[in-house]
Amino acid sequence: MREVIAIAAMDENRVIGYKNDLPWNLPEDLKHFSKLTTGHTVLMGKNTYYSLPKKYRPLPNRLNVVFSTSISKDMPKNEGIEDKLIIENSVEDFFSKVKSEEIKIKGDKLWIIGGQKLYSSTIDLWDKVELTLVKGLHKGDTYFPEFEDNFGLASSRETSNCKFLTFVRQ
Repeated sequence: MREVIAIAAMDENRVIGYKNDLPWNLPEDLKHFSKLTTGHTVLMGKNTYYSLPKKYRPLPNRLNVVFSTSISKDMPKNEGIEDKLIIENSVEDFFSKVKSEEIKIKGDKLWIIGGQKLYSSTIDLWDKVELTLVKGLHKGDTYFPEFEDNFGLASSRETSNCKFLTFVRQ
């Protein structure tokens, strides 16, 4: 199986979102996210998919897997974008299809990109966490799960607005 990595930005209170959007504007974090996930497979819930700006749906240069039981398999794709969009009912179904090679993933990493329910339901699968710690407290209604008991900090880089942290499973 490929490496499974959760990637998220959270504030000092573990907030990751508010009203289906990011509660901050950090271009450096978006560049970091793009650099890490481009060329790979990204897994997300329906709300995370719909929170992406329309011009970035599906995320370019990635295989986009959306978990939902309520959106159509015929979901329209943006014209001119070659990337695939796969709708799956469950994480279990997806991993079973990957194992049987019914689904061919892109790249050598599976990136869990949100939201809260998907993070919580896949935490036991994570090999690594790429976390942007946003300085300060923000209004939020979705949170990143506690994971630190099973992971150790492998690297850290600080900017004026945030810290980029990499954790690996111990």
